[in-house]
Amino acid sequence: MEQDVPAVHVKVDEVEQLADLFSQISDPTRLKVLLHLLGGEQCVCTIAEQLDVSVSAVSHQLRRLRTGGLISRRKQGRHVYYRLADDHVGTLISVGFEHIRE
Repeated sequence: MEQDVPAVHVKVDEVEQLADLFSQISDPTRLKVLLHLLGGEQCVCTIAEQLDVSVSAVSHQLRRLRTGGLISRRKQGRHVYYRLADDHVGTLISVGFEHIRE
C-alpha cells in the first residue's frame, strides 16, 4: 500500500526517487560532467580532458549518471557520445545555481 507524504502530496516512492536524483548530482565530479554536457553532446575522452581526470574515472561517473537517468548515450564506431537525457536536467542545474546565488 502506497502512502502519501502529507505536506506535499507525493507518494513515498516518489520521495525516494527524488532523493536518488539529488544524490546523483551531489558528487562534484558528476556535477562537472553534467555542466560540460550542458554545452551539447561529447565523447568520454573530451570530457576527461576538460575535467583533467582519467578516462576511466569519467567513464565510471558517466555510468552512474546514465543509470540514474540523467544522461543518455549513442555509439558511433569506437566512440561513445553522451548528452543530457532531457531539458529537465539542465533546468534542475540552473535552478540549483539560481537558488545558491540568492
